[in-house]
Amino acid sequence: MGERITITTGDGSFEAYLARPGRSPAPAVVVIQEIFGVNQVMRDITDGLAAQGYLAVCPDLFWRIEPGIDITDQSEAEWKRAFELFNAFDVDAGVKDIAATIDAVRQRPDCTGKVGAVGFCLGGLLAFLTAARTNADASVAYYGVGIENRTAEAGKIARPLMLHIAEEDQFVPKEAQAAIRQALAGHPQVQIHTYPGRDHAFARMGGAHYHEGDARTAGERSVAFFKANLG
Repeated sequence: MGERITITTGDGSFEAYLARPGRSPAPAVVVIQEIFGVNQVMRDITDGLAAQGYLAVCPDLFWRIEPGIDITDQSEAEWKRAFELFNAFDVDAGVKDIAATIDAVRQRPDCTGKVGAVGFCLGGLLAFLTAARTNADASVAYYGVGIENRTAEAGKIARPLMLHIAEEDQFVPKEAQAAIRQALAGHPQVQIHTYPGRDHAFARMGGAHYHEGDARTAGERSVAFFKANLG
């Protein structure tokens, strides 16, 4: 279903995977990758959003380190490489690349001008920062790693944000979850959903902690959220 497009910034150009819906123009959703690059899981999510009626695009945010990273969570060597990429990644530059992607998609004739974002793992943190730093119309963060260290930016969130938090997340411990909930409590633009018994990446199909029921619930909540805020 998808194709490759090029996003150009002041720092250089990078590729993104684009999936078109059956309608045009359509609202758009930027899919923000995990630590495994724009892999099959991310492309499937992008295709799935297109099937729901959204112009979906997944930018290659690791391009500054190495363009075209496409690995899985299925081997020890790939996990090692993924954490190397995670540690080398410049979060602030990544948010700027997401902003550039939003701007590029918003200007397309097949986009209505409404653009949301959804991110997973590292992308969950980036989705939170997208809500705080960009003009995205609505953002969704799945089990974002490190949000507790960025809650000072919550005051800049002016458009709707949804968080999905796995209560047994090995990368977002209970103390971090409590800090996130406390910092965002009562924020008029933020809704938080927690999932008892779920570990990190419970929505990653084929992953060790995938849970079909809660993945479906989170997905339905996200699509309803985008429908309400993007159309």
